[in-house]
Amino acid sequence: MDRYGLIPFFEDLHAHPELSGAEHRTTGKLLEALRAAGIDVLDAGLPTGAIARIGGKRPGCVIGLRADIDALPIREETELPYRSRNEGVMHACGHDFHAAAMLGAALALKEREDGLDGTVKIVFQPAEETASGAKRMLATGLLDDCEEFYAIHSYPWFPAGTLGIKEGPVMAAPDRFRIAVRGRGAHGAEPNTGIDPIPAAAAIVLAAQHIVSRRMDPFRAAVVSVTHMEAGNTWNVIPEAAMLEGTVRTLHAEDRDMAREALRETAERTAAAYGCTAAFDWREGPAPVVNDAGLCADAKALAEEMGFTVDRQKGTMGGEDFSEYLNGRPGVFVRVGTGGYVVSHHPKFTVDERALVPAAEFFAALAMRRVKRQGQGEIRNSDFGIRN
Repeated sequence: MDRYGLIPFFEDLHAHPELSGAEHRTTGKLLEALRAAGIDVLDAGLPTGAIARIGGKRPGCVIGLRADIDALPIREETELPYRSRNEGVMHACGHDFHAAAMLGAALALKEREDGLDGTVKIVFQPAEETASGAKRMLATGLLDDCEEFYAIHSYPWFPAGTLGIKEGPVMAAPDRFRIAVRGRGAHGAEPNTGIDPIPAAAAIVLAAQHIVSRRMDPFRAAVVSVTHMEAGNTWNVIPEAAMLEGTVRTLHAEDRDMAREALRETAERTAAAYGCTAAFDWREGPAPVVNDAGLCADAKALAEEMGFTVDRQKGTMGGEDFSEYLNGRPGVFVRVGTGGYVVSHHPKFTVDERALVPAAEFFAALAMRRVKRQGQGEIRNSDFGIRN
């Protein structure tokens, strides 16, 4: 039973998606619900996003639960009765589900606050899709005392009732590169009078594919993808320059460093072989998300006690700024099965609403378990009355 009204709350968020940094209505709805329940909302001094605090009356750990709240610039193509009313904007990654589930966890924890050992801080983070929101939340200093962090993410390849919990790397570092290849322009009929940057750029694209296959450990996943290429603006002129952009995805810090330097070297030396120069620009994204093995074991044990099916899940080379919270602190990125079987960031992406209440129950129970330090004290499924 959805006694907290999480499903209509989720549907409202889905119908009114907001892009990264512009989550004003979403933030307002969350603040309204939190304050109506008497939950302490900390002053983060930010235009969007919120941090709520529950507990602190009894000694114990300080635990952080994180949900992201922003949507994507995608035109929705579902037939849902609550589909997006904001043209060209859609919750195509489940952040509406995340926000509603963590609100439910907050409401459940508030009801049990008098018996809560320690403190739970719930982070409703903006701007995950632009990989900037986590740093904003951490810069407030309000999360400095958190000893562990847990995050929720929808997973369309598992049905409702299944949780994905896997130790080790689960999300990659999403780095971006840009390579400007410069030659010397000429008339297309007289290529000998110039230095054509287009063959040089094409050769860089091909050579870059060998970084993963020939330079990196075959037992460790990595991706080098050139996704954008531009050169020239007419049919009969050899341009002076060409440009390449793309992304590198790695799961380990040493692989990240090696891939960056290998790509730089490949670009510069290949360009030189064609008589050109290459200017290499690297934009570092968030670090890989690495789940703590001990915390995963405890979260898995709790999930099984509560009747969930637990799957190790597959890794992904997608990126996530949840890794910012894990800089020196352990945590777990939990995938919640939401069915739908359409990949995230797709205009037909949906979630199964039946997963919402159980997800809220799980994160509330996990927080109560972890604030007791090392998971001491059994948390029973019957301790959470969201369904009853």
